[in-house]
Amino acid sequence: MPVTTPAIHPALDPMTRHPMPAAPSMAYLKPLLADHPKIEAGDYSYIHSFTDPARFADQVKYAFDFIDDRLVIGKFCSIAADVSFVLNGGNHFADRLSTYPFPIFGCWGEPDPGPWPNKGGINIGHDVWIGWDATIMPGVTIGNGAIIATKSVVTSNVEPYTIVGGNPARMIKRRLPEDVAARLQALAWWDWPVERIAQASDALMKADIAALEALGGVPDAQEQT
Repeated sequence: MPVTTPAIHPALDPMTRHPMPAAPSMAYLKPLLADHPKIEAGDYSYIHSFTDPARFADQVKYAFDFIDDRLVIGKFCSIAADVSFVLNGGNHFADRLSTYPFPIFGCWGEPDPGPWPNKGGINIGHDVWIGWDATIMPGVTIGNGAIIATKSVVTSNVEPYTIVGGNPARMIKRRLPEDVAARLQALAWWDWPVERIAQASDALMKADIAALEALGGVPDAQEQT
């Protein structure tokens, strides 16, 4: 009798464009951005869109090739609709007598302002949830496990496992006790083999840090709780 190999669920392939075929408004980012020079996304991070998730790159503003900055998104991130990421192409000088960009037009003599303002790229950690219509400004790093509230404007770095909101965004509270957050950071479950993450999904959904540590090979995990 021939042996049949069980079919692999398409959502376990991070290069699947639509992991939920019945919900085409959701898409994994990695296959959408495979050849993009300015945007990188890790495995299983997804976008929801009210229009077309394939146009995610349009949500990354001022991403000019001649400016040295990028948007880097980690693994297992959840990005709601209408989130904007602002890179440095729209920057003006804020410390000069005028903010008007005279040099770019070529008709106002030859002003030499020096290097154009560049705050650096945007770095999103792993397992980050960004709510609807939030805006992430240039130079921001968002730590692993953070939550960005709806319509927030994030102008400064966000600590791991915190919830921030507002304009400008400020910390509302810590998501988890600091010792649990530290243990999650040490486990880095998002880098595990996909088979082990599938085994760990129940522990992750139950907030069972001891069970997760046991799967991660941490000795005496039960005694740490």
